[in-house]
Amino acid sequence: MSNTLANGFSVLKNRNFANYLSARVLGTLAVQMQSVAIGWQVYQLTGSLFDLGMIGLAQFAPFFVLILFAGHVADRYNRRSIILLCLLAQLLCGALLLAFTLSGITRVWPVFAVLVLFGSARAFMMPASQAILMNLVPVENFSNAVALSSSSFHVAVILGPVLGGLLYLAGPKAVYAVVAVLLTLAVILMTRTKIVGPAVRKEPATLHSLLEGLRFVWSRPVVLGAISLDLFAVLFGGATALLPAYAHDVLHTGPTGLGLLRTAPGVGAALTSIVLAFWPIKHKVGRWMFGGVALFGASTVVMGATSNLPLALLMLFLMGSGDMVSVYIRHLLVQFETPDAIRGRVSAVNAVFIGASNELGEFESGITAGWFGLVPALVLGGVATLVVTGLWMFGFPVLRNMHAFPKAAESGKDPADK
Repeated sequence: MSNTLANGFSVLKNRNFANYLSARVLGTLAVQMQSVAIGWQVYQLTGSLFDLGMIGLAQFAPFFVLILFAGHVADRYNRRSIILLCLLAQLLCGALLLAFTLSGITRVWPVFAVLVLFGSARAFMMPASQAILMNLVPVENFSNAVALSSSSFHVAVILGPVLGGLLYLAGPKAVYAVVAVLLTLAVILMTRTKIVGPAVRKEPATLHSLLEGLRFVWSRPVVLGAISLDLFAVLFGGATALLPAYAHDVLHTGPTGLGLLRTAPGVGAALTSIVLAFWPIKHKVGRWMFGGVALFGASTVVMGATSNLPLALLMLFLMGSGDMVSVYIRHLLVQFETPDAIRGRVSAVNAVFIGASNELGEFESGITAGWFGLVPALVLGGVATLVVTGLWMFGFPVLRNMHAFPKAAESGKDPADK
């Protein structure tokens, strides 16, 4: 057991990875705290539900427009520098929000303008962050690095809103001030991070080069199957958007119960990723991936059918756990299968699929709930996820039968050599 624990944390001996991971945790904490403050502040200023929806749109629209170009940038320039610039942009956003608050802002359009800048920085940061891990750690430590990075991310996602809510008791200015401090520390840590083997391909940004990642994904059944499985599984099984109504109308619980429901999937994902850091999946990779998605779908069905709060929490915990297994395997497959020269663009395509599944999944859940009712929508969503899992198992036999991850040597080839 002691050797297992030592191996799980051994990747933290890599100073560059430790610096990057610390910067990622601090940055995620800051972003989560800031999102809580923005939501409360905007609603207090306007009392408009439409304006709350505009918060998400202001961040998602620039992300969707810029993400493919951002993937190209991640392959053309130093990925550490890109992440550093994005953190600086986020720091600027936090500082502007603090300045607006201190000046006694009464209109919300400046906040939305800041969020457009934030969404733009997020677009460039996501593919660079996904692609940089292979430049930070040796291949033999990559699976541990992915698991620790995922676990730390989910812990930050869980703690961030709680800390933001507590700090908001002192006003939004307190939240934005702490956000600025955390992002400043993240910037300092990224300046101390060095990468090995940065991208050196310098082709111009043409339509052909921008779509290189999409062509690569389409040409690789393993990558296409893994990414599209996650897309449709989350699209049909996304119950998060319905949790407020589910808590009130089905479980008959209040805000505290809703908070527990929202936290449960993150706890399941975080604990599972920690387990994967110490006991990484090495065999029957395809079956583990399909099993994780099937667990996600089956748990959604049971959650939708129950009116018992503890059972619902357990099912949400299992949903987060199953999703984490799928995410872990998909991330490793994409990174191992992809040449470094186009890893940023492929990561951008992956980010588009993830973003689309989350956003469209919430929309789909709302539509089906309006058509069929709340409980039928939840159950049907889980059943649809299980159906997709079965179809993908037969449609992508190379993924279903994959026993081990691709060899490290294969990940460094250029697409032209295939």
